[in-house]
Amino acid sequence: MTQRELIDGHNRHVDYLRLSVTDRCDFRCVYCMAEDMQFLPRQQILTLEELFQVAQSFVALGTRKIRLTGGEPLIRPGVVQLCEQIAALPGLRELCLTTNGSQLGRLAQPLFDAGVKRLNISLDSLDPQRFKELTRTGDLAQVIDGIDAARAAGFTRTKLNCVVMQGRNDHEINDLVSFAIERDLDISFIEEMPLGAIAEHSRAESFYSSAQVRERIAERFTLIDSTESTQGPSRYWRVAEAPNIRLGFISPHSHNFCGTCNRVRLTVEGRLLLCLGNEHSMDLKAVLRAHPGHPERLENAIIEAMKLKPYRHNFEVNDDVQVVRFMNMTGG
Repeated sequence: MTQRELIDGHNRHVDYLRLSVTDRCDFRCVYCMAEDMQFLPRQQILTLEELFQVAQSFVALGTRKIRLTGGEPLIRPGVVQLCEQIAALPGLRELCLTTNGSQLGRLAQPLFDAGVKRLNISLDSLDPQRFKELTRTGDLAQVIDGIDAARAAGFTRTKLNCVVMQGRNDHEINDLVSFAIERDLDISFIEEMPLGAIAEHSRAESFYSSAQVRERIAERFTLIDSTESTQGPSRYWRVAEAPNIRLGFISPHSHNFCGTCNRVRLTVEGRLLLCLGNEHSMDLKAVLRAHPGHPERLENAIIEAMKLKPYRHNFEVNDDVQVVRFMNMTGG
């Protein structure tokens, strides 16, 4: 192998992998999946050993940041050991994990000890009843206990992720900012993405733009634009009243971030997705299982896949199903 970095056809360096370890979840969030989801048979998903092999090959090709996602990654048995293996890979700068927080009460300390550097925790409401409605199965108190357990374990720069929906939780925006300030957390507000067919609500009617979120925050706080980056899609601002925390805005509709995209996603069934909003992909599971013990074959496939990465996605604010797969199948 002579090429030790990944460059796509638009001359973008790809050095960030989002690695799904399961499509299963203990929540059923209304914007993420259907209430009666059908999950993959276990024989169709990658083993922990195969997930590690993929991570190993990506790091060998210049990946510096890996984020473990799901579904809910912390319900996959053996995930802490997988974190420990990946975190020890020479050349990896940062191993992160996105979670709904439900399992952090028992796993925050083991994850920190395993080498996970940062956590993103989903939190869309501070009202227990509304939280239950949005997640269908979630317990707000359990998630808040998990957030506090993460801080006690030693995690810093933990970030909350909030999907804002008109008429559902937009009136809680500043309460969520205050909650983040009280606990010294960063927080990102996300425009709902049109992934998977849902019947629970109209995405066109629930759409709430990042600009609207900033306007709401400016009613209570003083926003300061920032050029900071964590290698993800968030555009960050600071709050004058709490300069230690960052406010992020992920705006797939209103502020397309594709021009600087440096990431790819691997689904738990081994499909390498080159774009969140397109179906361009390569089957890495087939390569892994056809050529066990030959990492060079996997690396060649990953390099070849970069040619498939499109320049951008094209999300529309309507109720059309623009991408059939649900977010839990995408890997965060």
